[in-house]
Amino acid sequence: MRLPALLLCCACLSGQSFTQRGFFETRNYLYPQTTQGDSGRLVSEELLRWEPSWKPRPWIQINGGLDLRFDSHRQFERSWRLDWADRGQQRPAFGVRRLSVLLNKGGLTFEGGRQFIRWGKADLLNPTDRFAPKDFLNVINSDFLGVTAARITYERGSNTFDVVYQPVFTPSRGPLFGQRWVPLPEQIQNIPIRNLGADFPGRGQAGARWSHGARGFEYSLSLFDGYNHLPLLDLQAGLGVSVKRYFAQMRMYGGDFAMPLPWFTLKSEAAYFTSKTRTADEYALYVVQLERQTGEWTFVGGYAGEAVTNKRVQFDFAPDRGLAKTFLGRASYNLDANRTVSFEGALRQNGAGMYSKVEYTQAMGSHLRATANFTLLRGDTTDFLGQYRRNSNLQLILRYSF
Repeated sequence: MRLPALLLCCACLSGQSFTQRGFFETRNYLYPQTTQGDSGRLVSEELLRWEPSWKPRPWIQINGGLDLRFDSHRQFERSWRLDWADRGQQRPAFGVRRLSVLLNKGGLTFEGGRQFIRWGKADLLNPTDRFAPKDFLNVINSDFLGVTAARITYERGSNTFDVVYQPVFTPSRGPLFGQRWVPLPEQIQNIPIRNLGADFPGRGQAGARWSHGARGFEYSLSLFDGYNHLPLLDLQAGLGVSVKRYFAQMRMYGGDFAMPLPWFTLKSEAAYFTSKTRTADEYALYVVQLERQTGEWTFVGGYAGEAVTNKRVQFDFAPDRGLAKTFLGRASYNLDANRTVSFEGALRQNGAGMYSKVEYTQAMGSHLRATANFTLLRGDTTDFLGQYRRNSNLQLILRYSF
């Protein structure tokens, strides 16, 4: 509760150096079908986000972000405590989204605290993006989570060096047991399931990235040593089934590449993952995509692939690997300054699963925006996308920005 008071005082002292923005959003999902264990067809989520920023000197900036949430489906906590870590299985009702200090001098930048760190150049899938856990309560509509880290970036000429140390582990948030985004195999649908929580890693993780811009193309190399923010699942059978999440040690060697060509921009990103955890796979993920803008149209399309070199996983939750061996695409068209229509989709190379979404967005004045979209999911129960085939939905979003 001290952050808002501090920043308001700063605003009084520093005048124009204090800025703020935010929005209130209501997001409503309508599901035509029910699922095993979840008879809900309408889910409503409300979010109030405030993002203040204070710049007392040209070389220093303090960034903040607070979220206030409520929902109809008990996916969010009902406790009004201030959450700093974002480690819970439910979204916090009142949480710190960002709180960091940014220092800049010449080509050197330091940021410490809760922040968002994104690596990679591809748009469809980012295998090298290891400091970017996500909220997968809704597997298809995910959002990034901030991490507590220290980051140093140094730019010199056409080279950029990025070093990150994250002392506190932030996991991705998976869907909740007993709700529609956890489809259960038929053989255990009537068996009681006990959630034993999670074992979090006790040490920090680190990474480094070097990127170089050459004439006509750019590329980067990256290294990460830490843990997978997506969990493995330890299942134990008894009178019911007990489930505990744990996180595999991971080392990643990766790179990305982008080259503008006359008709389109070629982008590629790849990473190889090794692990000392005996139940974790060792594998490579890669994506190749083409991007083109023509008039009011933007097109992005490509293929995401995977090569497993050591298969050891029994049970896991891995949406990044779930999109491997898949053709991915996205297209958007600006009807005018206030209206946009977009399409996106994914199709498994063997046809076992598919996902598609069509979305229409309209701005009404400078503050209000309405969005409607329909998501269709189909496929086999054994496919990552196909297992959510009963979760096709219509989504209505209304956002007021300030």
